Amino acid sequence: MSSPEAPQNPMSGGLFGNTPPEAVIMQGIMESCPAKVVISGGAGFGLGLAFGTFMSSVDWGSNTEEFRNLSTREQIRLTLKDMGAKSYSSAKNFAVVGAVFSGTECLIETYRAKNDMWNGISAGCITGGVLAARAGPQAALFGCGGFAAFSAVIDYWLRHHD
Repeated sequence: MSSPEAPQNPMSGGLFGNTPPEAVIMQGIMESCPAKVVISGGAGFGLGLAFGTFMSSVDWGSNTEEFRNLSTREQIRLTLKDMGAKSYSSAKNFAVVGAVFSGTECLIETYRAKNDMWNGISAGCITGGVLAARAGPQAALFGCGGFAAFSAVIDYWLRHHD
């Protein structure tokens, strides 16, 4: 007598192998352009916050005679207020750069249906140009070239680094 067979997972051995359906759904969400924009913007915000905090801590612009004549408590209050403002400003800027670059790269990759260095280079050019556009066409061109070159170097290093 043979024993009854165990119920089979409809997803096992099929298109997704033994991957649970929840993992397949999460992978689909994480690979979507909106999710990439949100994740990159959030990561940029966090990195910008850390960078802004560090940069404001080494800023000696407030080391004036008037500042030194304040009480220690007042100096700390003003320093923390300045540090918070600069950190938040830097965080917003990094978030915008991360979100714009990530979204642009994802849209280009989706349109081209390829994953190669040209996606990052093109996204870098568009991002640099858009972010510098307010300063005029010459700045936009310089921003395009600079950000594209930076993207090319980073992408090359990531793809060829062992």
